[in-house]
Amino acid sequence: MSSAEDDLYQQIVMEHKRAPRNFGHLEHPTHQAQGTNPSCGDKIAVELELDGETIKSIAFSGQACAICMASSSMMTEAIKGRDVQLAKDLQAHFRAVLTGEIDPDDVEIGKLIALAAVRRYPSRIKCALLGWHALMHAITGQDGTASTETSHSGV
Repeated sequence: MSSAEDDLYQQIVMEHKRAPRNFGHLEHPTHQAQGTNPSCGDKIAVELELDGETIKSIAFSGQACAICMASSSMMTEAIKGRDVQLAKDLQAHFRAVLTGEIDPDDVEIGKLIALAAVRRYPSRIKCALLGWHALMHAITGQDGTASTETSHSGV
């Protein structure tokens, strides 16, 4: 990754940390889930308002590091108003990019590509994926808290 790409990564992470998009609570969520990363203490809650198979609205809240906040913020922008299946596919592609299963140039993940640099820091991958873990729990209606330490189908 070039110096310019590193600078863009830092700029995007800090912008989303300072002013996270869709941060807060929904008035009438239809689905919700909590997520935790025990290794660093990040805690995120995701709330959805689904209309059939469409994510009509999404919000997240919690206390987390800059990477977790930025990833969760960007996640909400990427899937708000979209189909649930698209959200599942995007989550799978984003996870595969971060874990090195797919080259970032080989898949379309939109603005989330700016977070591909996280793959160089294995201990931070869980931070970038926590919001997505909580999202998948919310979509599937799973009980309990999503954790970066446990396996979840598709996460």
